[in-house]
Amino acid sequence: MNQYWGVDADPTAQGRIKGGKPVAVLDIGSNSVRLVVYERLSRALTTLYNEKTACALGRGVAATGQIAPENAQRALTAIKRFALVSKLMKVGQTHILATSAVREAENSAEFVAAVQRTMGTEVTVLSGAEEAHFAALGVISGMPGFVGTVGDLGGGSLELSGVDAGDDSTGETHGLGVIRMQDDSNGSASKAQSLAKQRLKKSELLTGQGGDFCAIGGTWRSLAKVHQQLRGYPLHMVQNYAVKASDLLKLCEEIVDADSAKNYPGSEFASSGRRELVPFGAAVMIEVLKAGKFDKVLFSALGVREGYLHGLLDADEKSKDPLLQMAEDMSILRSRSPAHSDDLIAFTAGLFEALEIEETAEDTRLRQAVCFLADIGWRGHPDYRGEQAVDMVAYGAATGVDHPGRAFLAEVLAVRYMGLKKAPDNAVLSLAAELSPRARLIGAGFRVAYPMSAAMPGVLPRTHFSMEKSVLRLHLPPDLAFLDGEHLRGRLDQLAGVAPGVKGTEVVVEG
Repeated sequence: MNQYWGVDADPTAQGRIKGGKPVAVLDIGSNSVRLVVYERLSRALTTLYNEKTACALGRGVAATGQIAPENAQRALTAIKRFALVSKLMKVGQTHILATSAVREAENSAEFVAAVQRTMGTEVTVLSGAEEAHFAALGVISGMPGFVGTVGDLGGGSLELSGVDAGDDSTGETHGLGVIRMQDDSNGSASKAQSLAKQRLKKSELLTGQGGDFCAIGGTWRSLAKVHQQLRGYPLHMVQNYAVKASDLLKLCEEIVDADSAKNYPGSEFASSGRRELVPFGAAVMIEVLKAGKFDKVLFSALGVREGYLHGLLDADEKSKDPLLQMAEDMSILRSRSPAHSDDLIAFTAGLFEALEIEETAEDTRLRQAVCFLADIGWRGHPDYRGEQAVDMVAYGAATGVDHPGRAFLAEVLAVRYMGLKKAPDNAVLSLAAELSPRARLIGAGFRVAYPMSAAMPGVLPRTHFSMEKSVLRLHLPPDLAFLDGEHLRGRLDQLAGVAPGVKGTEVVVEG
């Protein structure tokens, strides 16, 4: 037996959540075949492994009704490697999903049987309605508060669905995948746009309703990256990237007008595997935006794969906040004492109460999240902990948070580790300009908390804040009176400098 197929040792590292069994999704799409292995099935999915192979299974299917043998063989070769990966990573369960090309091809039965023999798992061929449903669940999993229309653009089809109150409406499927559009238009993006306009007339969801449109799919993700580069956007991350529909429409029209699959505005920023497909994705986007008259476009990196797994969760797990779960996981994996996070949450809540600062539900969840993240940089060199912590948050794989929220979390950690005067050289923080005063306040609060508690639980709950005549007072119990020293008072004065309405500070030893 090949030694790699007989690996019996548990490969789990200490840096992974204990008790979690990896779960995988093999996504057989019309353009690519992708295996994603996640650390465990949970509300906040963490990717252990992600690989795709461009196989173009959908190429020519609309015209011939057949998956080309050479494309099927390319996919099966990749899937053999993916089977090995699943065994090496000791995946507990693999879900195999096939979409438009396999759904529509007349010769797909033989291909599906070969996949099942290789993987030892049944293939689920999704209907168009199911594909739309799971795409919507993918958006819900990463953007819990999203309300609007979801569009998942694949190689063979476009799925649309409406989302409201964490649920999706009946979905639609349209023959508008980018490979199909490229084939049907003979490689002309302008002709593809005309075809898209005609085919979308059947849509009952695109009725000029306005609001938000969420775009899913590799080609639309490439379009988002092109837009980010051309607009000088500081964060090159697709998940939760939000743009005005009018601005994206302008770029899409410029790309289609170029009528070139390789030389259009921003083509150099598209990956080689997607570069020739972006104009056809732009053509479809134009007609979707026009038909829906949307105000804003958001992009989601989470789609059918994540939506399918989301659908497997029980009600309690679905109700969890993905951002808070991710942040709590990070605390477990990287902080000196995870229990200290709960003390910080109560400590900062008490500070806000004393200052009479009101919080929205979104404000509260961001504050709680950053309390979980507050100690993730302690292993770094003292001179660079701030930059490292900022990078982990700004460029991390968290979901459930928009880009300004991500920048807010990063700025809190910048202040926590670097102080109020030294700002990190990171343009991402500019995305949270409106949230910056609150971020600096929480970061300054952390700088008061840590010298007292040494990142250990039990001390902070025995202290509290109050306000009296514009003086912020920190109350200590008698047995902790020794904490009242020059260092603590200096940190309190820094806190006062960013706390609204505070003109002075005082340490009060009670009793």
